[in-house]
Amino acid sequence: MKDELRVNEDIRVHKVRLIDNEGEQVGIVDIKEARNMADERGYDLVEVAPNAEPPVCRLLDYGKYLYEQKKKEKEAKKKQHTIEVKEVRFRPQIEEHDFNTKLNQMRKFLENGNKVKVTVFFRGREMEYQEFGRELLDRVVEETKDVASVDGKPSMEGRQMVMYLMGSTN
Repeated sequence: MKDELRVNEDIRVHKVRLIDNEGEQVGIVDIKEARNMADERGYDLVEVAPNAEPPVCRLLDYGKYLYEQKKKEKEAKKKQHTIEVKEVRFRPQIEEHDFNTKLNQMRKFLENGNKVKVTVFFRGREMEYQEFGRELLDRVVEETKDVASVDGKPSMEGRQMVMYLMGSTN
């Protein structure tokens, strides 16, 4: 956990608002009395709201509490889906078979829920014929329109034309 809670002897205030192990509010008690109550019942005194006036403490099994918190965090992490950005690079004068191979790979990426960065890389004098790159990107959009949508218009970044595609499921 990022912000560790204070437990038992780490709590350095004189009076606390105490909640017992059943969740019932005991009231405002002296810290020594709260520690004694925790010892008698076999629980830890845990400061759950340090900024309150007076701080709120609770009687609970701290080890079990930490375990439950980690379990909740792990469960929340499982439900998260990270979207990766995969890159597929083309050249303006690409052959048909190479185009289809890269297109199939792109489809797999999109179906898996990833974002795809489509790059057309220009070398030397190819920079003068940027319309070939734009036509290529238009063709990619046309071929993948059943599984993807364009995420921003194609743009030039140095010697490369870049466009992003997002899967339809996103």
